[in-house]
Amino acid sequence: MSFIHDDFLLETAVARRLYHEHARDLPIIDYHCHLPPADVARDRRFHNLTEIWLEGDHYKWRLMRGNGVSERFCTGEASDKEKFLAFARTVPATLRNPMYHWCHLELKRYFGIGRLLDGDSAESIWEEANARLADADMSAHGILDRFQVSVVCTTDDPVDDLAHHRAIAESGIGTRVYPTFRPDKALTVDQPEAFNAWIARLEAVSGVDCTRLDGFLDALKQRHDFFHECGGRLSDHGLEHCFAEFPTDAEAAATFDRARSGEAASEDCMTRFASYMMAYFGRLDAEKGWTKQLHLGAMRNVNSRLFKQLGPDVGGDAIGDFPQARNLVRYLDRLERDGNLPKMVFYNLNPIDNYLFASIATCFQDGETPGKIQFGSGWWFNDQIEGMTWQMNALSNVGMLSRFVGMLTDSRSFLSYCRHEYFRRLLCNIIGSDIERGLLPDDDAHIGNLVRGVCYENAAGFFGFELGAYRP
Repeated sequence: MSFIHDDFLLETAVARRLYHEHARDLPIIDYHCHLPPADVARDRRFHNLTEIWLEGDHYKWRLMRGNGVSERFCTGEASDKEKFLAFARTVPATLRNPMYHWCHLELKRYFGIGRLLDGDSAESIWEEANARLADADMSAHGILDRFQVSVVCTTDDPVDDLAHHRAIAESGIGTRVYPTFRPDKALTVDQPEAFNAWIARLEAVSGVDCTRLDGFLDALKQRHDFFHECGGRLSDHGLEHCFAEFPTDAEAAATFDRARSGEAASEDCMTRFASYMMAYFGRLDAEKGWTKQLHLGAMRNVNSRLFKQLGPDVGGDAIGDFPQARNLVRYLDRLERDGNLPKMVFYNLNPIDNYLFASIATCFQDGETPGKIQFGSGWWFNDQIEGMTWQMNALSNVGMLSRFVGMLTDSRSFLSYCRHEYFRRLLCNIIGSDIERGLLPDDDAHIGNLVRGVCYENAAGFFGFELGAYRP
């Protein structure tokens, strides 16, 4: 039997029934990812397996470095084939790492290859997969169609002109591709050179003078409006922790003025300015009925040598141990007191804090929108069997799994749609095990609804965007 078979991860008869009857054939809503919109707009074709599988994938680079592979074969000048062969030789060393599962699932689902990847099989897999990439259903559009991806939400800077999104909308593909508003650079008054360079781009794209704070806020609102016109219904923030030390308007304006003149804000002033801006962004989202996402807890660029050599997003990030509860509660409470609490999904990177996040979410439900405040899926270092199980267990025990909006890829790769299958199999295995143990009723009317909701239907109803052509 192939390692990746029909009942992969499904340990009980009930789990197998739930997956094959309720989860397997549902479309995909990928409401948070980092796919390049340009690749979708031009219906990118990939010339070889390295382009589609290793390009930009810091998950794989981390493991290769850990296996003693030179940087030349990760991000360096080695040929595409050399890079693939180096990764193939690393794969057997990744046993029990989720990469081992993902790689073989992707080889099976995208390329029909059921052989184990290692140094011996690498040459034949390279040739077979590259030949398969020439087929029409392996272009960017072809993959989205093949995996029934109804919606993709990319991650975009407010200064982006969204030309690629407009081109995608006019292309006629069945997938709806929407921008997500990520204004993290608007907080960086402690880095005035970069802050002012970014504001110059904001002024150019908005046509609004940002000499003063009022103009800056107006320009950001204009961009928020523009994203809405282009179908955007989500914002996103990548933060170590929430900011919740709220200044007066005058204090925020003074910090802004100093940054505009080139003076770096102190840590305290930066924290207070960021808190002011996060309250403002909450208001914008609430006014339009958007969903705000908070990705909390990453300790970024911890390896200074690697950062200096290669920049961000290359595998130099780690789980942080930042205090989360006090600031998250203060931020949510401030928005609610002001009448500006939008729908929200927050993601926890440190699994120690799972129950903390799950319990906080239950405190701010409004009795009108089911699951208004969501404890999001296992993120980054946690999007694997153990991490996703821990997240769902905490959510189930403290809140309501039945209202959970489920999985997302959080990926830059078109080969990541198997992660939705992986999640669905795991969900069905968890529920199936509970039924086998007598902890849940073996009742398809109730359990089937839960599975379909978490895998697709909850997200379809929660975010408020128009769905694509792919429906159950």
